[in-house]
Amino acid sequence: ARKLVGYSTEEVMGHSLVQEFITNDYQASVQAVLDRALDGVETANFEFPLITKAGARIEVLLNATTRRNEHGKVIGVVGIGQDITGRIAQEREYAKLIDTANAPIFGVDTEGKVNVWNKCARKLVGYTPDEVMGKYLVE
Repeated sequence: ARKLVGYSTEEVMGHSLVQEFITNDYQASVQAVLDRALDGVETANFEFPLITKAGARIEVLLNATTRRNEHGKVIGVVGIGQDITGRIAQEREYAKLIDTANAPIFGVDTEGKVNVWNKCARKLVGYTPDEVMGKYLVE
């Protein structure tokens, strides 16, 4: 964590994670994840931005679980985070490539509902992404 965010242990101990290191727009949702973990409810794959000591914004994938003592009493939360900033950038670039391709590209999820619909598909078929996203490709 020190390498990722640039803060030493001494600089963060005793400080509020949510109030001091989480962007304002995510403070409530991160606090809710921590509160649920304190209530014994684990959260997996929660994405949120974190501000580094240098002021950079990084995207983090968090798994939060309850920390208990040897008697089973809740004593805190264990959070395991992974920097996914690069992955998110790649996904955005991939989405841009799909959208600007000169061939119609569409995708469907495991239920057969449209989840990708590029500009060329719109031109060819005439439906906008808003009209097809989440709808069954074949009815």
